[in-house]
Amino acid sequence: MVAEASFAVKAGQAVGIIGPSASGKSSLARGLVGVWQPVRGKVRLDGAALEQWPSEALGPHIGYLPQDVELFDGTVAENIARFDSSAESAAIIAAAQAAGVHDLILRLPQGYESPIGEGGMALSAGQRQRVALARAMVRNPRVFLMDEPLSNLDAKLRVAARAEIAELHRRSGVACIYVTHDQVEAMTMSDRVAVMMGGEVLQVAPPAEANVA
Repeated sequence: MVAEASFAVKAGQAVGIIGPSASGKSSLARGLVGVWQPVRGKVRLDGAALEQWPSEALGPHIGYLPQDVELFDGTVAENIARFDSSAESAAIIAAAQAAGVHDLILRLPQGYESPIGEGGMALSAGQRQRVALARAMVRNPRVFLMDEPLSNLDAKLRVAARAEIAELHRRSGVACIYVTHDQVEAMTMSDRVAVMMGGEVLQVAPPAEANVA
């Protein structure tokens, strides 16, 4: 649960949310993307509270990569496209390339048309996470939130993913928020760090000034 949290994220900026287990990081993430509704206070996008946005208008503006990735029985392309039959192949491929999973998909037996089974069981945990990352990116969101985005990746893929995320938040108008327990990730991937403890955001500061001890 989150008791107190107040901060703003500007377009093109990356904010890392860091803190120990059970400090409220994932709860805050769910509230920021509208999965959970705050008991008090507001989450605003371009000045309007999330509940003021029609759901069909809000959805394309927010990309969300949850800590517990959930894929569905269908093809890789269908999962990246969120099972939207109107999604263009070029957009699906571009999202996969941005997520660093395009080459992996091409090595699958049927490429983008490969079935992945219920829950994505045909893929490894790291592969599922990167397909979910592509899914979150496919609509070119203006706000992109990632909860432990590197947790299921090996060392080599973590380095590549850090570079991809850094490029993502530098795109014009894209605000990135990511949750991590890794202080190195927080310090190297963010413009500002929000330090959480006991359900409260104690500090929001540049990485060099943040007290994460």
